[in-house]
Amino acid sequence: MTELARLLLIRHGQSIGNVADDRARAAGAHRLDLDHRDADTPLSEAGVGQARAVGAWLGELPEELRPTVWLTSPYRRAADTASTALEAAGGATGGATLLTDERLRERDLGVLDGYTGRGIRERHPEEAERRDRIGKFYYRPPGGESWTDVLLRVRYLLTDLRQQYAGERVCVFSHQAVIMCFRVALEQMAEHDVLTIDREDPLPNCSVTTYQRSDDQLELERYADTTAVERADAPTTRETPTTQEGAAT
Repeated sequence: MTELARLLLIRHGQSIGNVADDRARAAGAHRLDLDHRDADTPLSEAGVGQARAVGAWLGELPEELRPTVWLTSPYRRAADTASTALEAAGGATGGATLLTDERLRERDLGVLDGYTGRGIRERHPEEAERRDRIGKFYYRPPGGESWTDVLLRVRYLLTDLRQQYAGERVCVFSHQAVIMCFRVALEQMAEHDVLTIDREDPLPNCSVTTYQRSDDQLELERYADTTAVERADAPTTRETPTTQEGAAT
């Protein structure tokens, strides 16, 4: 079986959607105060700093560990993180081109997009009840996707990456649920285990999750590493463990 030499999964920098979600939950609001559609949500000022920090860190990695392929979600907060990081990495990238793949896009929340957990419970109580009954992993909002829907596109993408970039070091910029689905696919992780990690140790913005090839398979080397952001004295940001459906990630 062909395999990548190395895989780095990087969550996008803090977005104005993340900031709006924090404010909405603190105010007990039903919806996030955002003028952008989810796909167009830009980075916050802190998010730009985080993206520069992770790019500088990538550029300083030993040559044998630096990414040779750069891939991003088309959503603006991820694509801007990737392009900013690529620029910050400078000549260390070897002239790499940033590639976009729609399979890395954020999970679609359908009619619940933009709602806080409180908003869903009060405005869509039937969906809150259905989600509680089915569980977060399998629940699909009307017009949206379940985690297992995202997992299917991640599995499909991994197959293509292994065929196209065998032996390469691939760096992926994406979103929290997508990266957690990579963990399910690569580690054969059970529903309970991945949801426990997502709840108790949510991915910080611009954190790096790394897999290294061993015996022709990818093995987890590091999860949610914030070294790049911390050493640059940029803020470390993440969702709180109580964040519910509806928040942009």
